[in-house]
Amino acid sequence: MLEDILAIPDHLRDALWRVDSARIAPAESAGVLVCGMGGSAIGGDLAVAALGARLTKPLLTVRGYELPSWTTPDWTAFCSSYSGDTEETLACFAAAAALGARRIVASTGGALVEAAREDGVAVIGLPGLLPAPRAGVAYMLVCAAEVAALSGAAPSIGAEIEAAATSLGRRTDDLRTRAAEIAVRLAGTLPVVYGADLTAAAARRWKAQFNENAKLPAFFSELPEANHNEICGWPDGAATGARQAAVLLEDADQHPRVRRRFELTAEAIAATGAEVVRVETAGESRAERLLWAVMLGDLVSIELAEARGVDPLPIEAIDGFKAALGRPQ
Repeated sequence: MLEDILAIPDHLRDALWRVDSARIAPAESAGVLVCGMGGSAIGGDLAVAALGARLTKPLLTVRGYELPSWTTPDWTAFCSSYSGDTEETLACFAAAAALGARRIVASTGGALVEAAREDGVAVIGLPGLLPAPRAGVAYMLVCAAEVAALSGAAPSIGAEIEAAATSLGRRTDDLRTRAAEIAVRLAGTLPVVYGADLTAAAARRWKAQFNENAKLPAFFSELPEANHNEICGWPDGAATGARQAAVLLEDADQHPRVRRRFELTAEAIAATGAEVVRVETAGESRAERLLWAVMLGDLVSIELAEARGVDPLPIEAIDGFKAALGRPQ
């Protein structure tokens, strides 16, 4: 898992090549629905963050079995499933077909690719040697962003991603050092990761990586919304006896009022006795700063896994749940 995290710069370049190799014809759409779950869905959230105000049409992530009720045939359904057998994604693929919406697939194979081939749907082939879908985060982000461009929802940020890959490759040692420092401060805590705008999707990624890699309960939240409710829960949380921690993912280009909210949130949480870790993104472009935050969080999760003596690869809880759920009828 560590090797694949450190290979994110290479994955970004390979992903751009794979999208280009799929030879997907550009077609104007009303918007793009990224249909996926878990590590196959996060690319949609990250693409929205990377694109920011450059999005000219909706780019929405659908985590479930059904498309939104308002979906019309002029939307594009981008169905992303690393295994190709995610039942929720397969259901959305079928729903888009029934609706007559344009479909694009990203996967390694499975039932999804088989159905796509039968229907003449374009497939972006993903590398099949990754140890888990969550290791393909760079592929999922690039695919979602470039599908948005091919659907007329945003300009291509391929050049920005290429530059980010080069920069991240140079920052690897610094990222590993920073990750080790953060992991020491988070050891033995129940972490809540906060983000805003650019870093909100990164906060979701940190939380999921803590869950799957380090086998830890963790949560994520977003400012400014958390200041309107969640902030009240910190004193009570500290009183329960659980050792808590807050990670605040900040960005140099964030709204000045949001910056002030991060400062006050850090002060308020620290006053409860909880550990507070403040992290500010590094990089020139939105894509680079976002990917820097993602890569750092992935590395922190591996450090925590090592400190706990757990293997980050197995996900017995998820496998057992899927087995109990059985195949859809």
